[in-house]
Amino acid sequence: MTPFTTAVEGLVTDVQLPDGDGPFPTVLIRTPYDRRRHHAELRGWARRGFAAVVQDVRGRHASAGEWHPYENEAADGAATARWIRRQPWSDGRLVAAGASYAAHCALALALDAPEGARPDAVIAAVPALGAAETAREPSGVERLAARAGWWAAHGDRRDSDEEALEKALAADPGLLAHLPVSDLPARLGRAFPSWPDLWRHHERGRFGSRAGGAAMPLLAVGGHHDHFTEDTVTLWNRWGGPAPRLLMGPWGHGLVATPGPDATPAHRASLGDLYARWAHLALAGELGHGHRGAIGLGGSSLWMSADTEGEPYSPNVRLLHGASFTADPERPVNSHGLTVPVDGTPDRCLLVTAPLPRPLDVVGPAEVRLRATADTPSADWFARLAAVTPDGTAERLTVGVVRRADPPGQAAEFSVALGRLARRLPAGTRLRLEIAGHHFPAHARNPHTGDDPVTATRLLASRRTVDSGRVALRLPVLRTRPTPTDPAEEILR
Repeated sequence: MTPFTTAVEGLVTDVQLPDGDGPFPTVLIRTPYDRRRHHAELRGWARRGFAAVVQDVRGRHASAGEWHPYENEAADGAATARWIRRQPWSDGRLVAAGASYAAHCALALALDAPEGARPDAVIAAVPALGAAETAREPSGVERLAARAGWWAAHGDRRDSDEEALEKALAADPGLLAHLPVSDLPARLGRAFPSWPDLWRHHERGRFGSRAGGAAMPLLAVGGHHDHFTEDTVTLWNRWGGPAPRLLMGPWGHGLVATPGPDATPAHRASLGDLYARWAHLALAGELGHGHRGAIGLGGSSLWMSADTEGEPYSPNVRLLHGASFTADPERPVNSHGLTVPVDGTPDRCLLVTAPLPRPLDVVGPAEVRLRATADTPSADWFARLAAVTPDGTAERLTVGVVRRADPPGQAAEFSVALGRLARRLPAGTRLRLEIAGHHFPAHARNPHTGDDPVTATRLLASRRTVDSGRVALRLPVLRTRPTPTDPAEEILR
């Protein structure tokens, strides 16, 4: 059937119906990224028997109103869900679906909307759970480059300019180093008042805390190389509705369209087919209860059950240099490259393992434990783990950070969570661990004064000491070869 366009309380909405007589179950996608980019997706849903609806969120592209990120989505989604269920082509059953911000919209409808407006199933891919979750690491440290790019492209504007930050950096390469961080809009030459408001959000986990009260099935989809891996897994773990399912592959934020360096042909997936098959079963109540899912093991062709997790293993690490180093925010450790300087005054502590005597399957959350000292009242401790092949090629595995406010000069023992890994490391691989005070521009620089990194204008160098004999790298390693599984079977049973 020819698609048609309408408006729901000023929100411009496109509808694609399947061929044949209705009524039909409906899939709803609400997006700030231009509904017209989803027309091929709508046709795919319609071919699979769903009425497909996509809508520009309030204040974006063709929809009326003012754009306030992470606000209004529950109320606007509820109004749209009620409208859908009143249409003659709707059989009343509704799947809320989306990726990134659209996943936030789907979850807001599922968890925050009035009971009668909630969907019957949810598909949340690489979910941006909220302002704090996107702007900050679980430890509270600010994600600068990613948020600056998103706000420059989409913040406080009706349309989008995906290359806005890239163009600004070409004109001013030091753009992100200017202080204070809160003044970024002035340096971009465009007002977006929601930028400083973003950093006032510190509380993470609102959707996670509400997920236990969910009453509908969930399909959570993520990538091991995505910013929101931990949020995706936490959402799945805490979901209280029937049949929570998880699919995690060696992908980035674009899922199969952005495979990681450890992805193999076995990790290609037809997500459209899988989503539709899952949605039909979820709406029919034909999924088995309980948490199930599949994880793709990077560096191999293996898929395994989502509840697979390794046992603690601590490879020996030896110091290369930098047991004492200076974390200088004027010359921060760069987050882009993996080249490690070996001359001059150390700017990080560098440790390495011996070559692995056998392949390791690392599956689950990793961490670094250390004893260390800073001479400033505030200090960020970044731990970056890389795999180094026998020919010397380095590949980033993961980065973690914790913010500490220990008394200056007093040693403290603490852990840095490294996030979740799912990776086969070949024999002969060395693991390289960097401990640093900055990871810029991916993260805002801690000024070391105790001031807020977003509003600070004064920077101090921080002298650090790491007790190299007290550094422990904890990896979750599978002791036996995992049992292979078929991801579709795990998701659909």
